[in-house]
Amino acid sequence: MEKIDELDRKILRVITQNARTPFKDVAEICGVSRAAVHQRVQKMFENGVIIGSAYNIQPKQLGYQLCVYVGLTLEKGSMYRSVCAELEKIPEVVEAQYTLGAYSMLIKVFAKDDQHLMRLLNSQIQSIPGVANTETLTALEQSIYRALPIE
Repeated sequence: MEKIDELDRKILRVITQNARTPFKDVAEICGVSRAAVHQRVQKMFENGVIIGSAYNIQPKQLGYQLCVYVGLTLEKGSMYRSVCAELEKIPEVVEAQYTLGAYSMLIKVFAKDDQHLMRLLNSQIQSIPGVANTETLTALEQSIYRALPIE
């Protein structure tokens, strides 16, 4: 991967604050042409600096009242990839991390209510081959949500 330069960083600072900022405005802020911004952004996509673009949806507006983090203990660490492949099939699992520490994996799950969460845990997550144990932590409120600073 190529290093990013100061112009790339300027562009990233602007678009991470508001991804909907038109390239002409980004170009004006950065003091370059719109074509330069477009080329730089495209190159950052190709080099994996920028990974995807999406709108952030408020889960509660879609009926998901619970956000939980589930610590998974795997029978063997080598089962991580197969467990992850099974977790990908569960739409309510929105993040999965392979971790060091108390758990083999930490996943983020949204559920509509307690019954929905129980079905997800009992019928889907805990039944995945290789999952030895789970511990669920309920998130009450998300206090910070931001991108990393671009220095």
